[in-house]
Amino acid sequence: MTRPIRTYPRRHMHHMNRLFTGLQVALLAVTLTAGASAAVSPLLPAVATVHIKDFKYNPPALTVHVGDRVTFVNDDDEAHTVTATDKSFDSEGLDTAGSWQHVFAKPGTYHYFCELHPYMKATIVVLPAAPAK
Repeated sequence: MTRPIRTYPRRHMHHMNRLFTGLQVALLAVTLTAGASAAVSPLLPAVATVHIKDFKYNPPALTVHVGDRVTFVNDDDEAHTVTATDKSFDSEGLDTAGSWQHVFAKPGTYHYFCELHPYMKATIVVLPAAPAK
């Protein structure tokens, strides 16, 4: 014996459609808001800025202290990366006008390069934390 298919009056379907549409809109709004806040992170104050232009890092050598934040800005027409040779940091791809920041937590000499253009190289020397003033 087969069971009859249960049908609902049209008014119930209308309410269910409105409910699903409302849930879909709410889910879309949450997704877009979360994506927007994750994609656009404000730049924090930095002690130095390295510009990437004409397939070079400028300045090619920089000295900072532990805890200092450095901003890297791609002023070139090509994508670039800022990648430590020891893999301790990596900006991943920076498109034109893209920027990335890194805070240096340990003293040492950090050599870095562009993974897309390996002949692009530069160095950052990180000294122990500066004495408090």
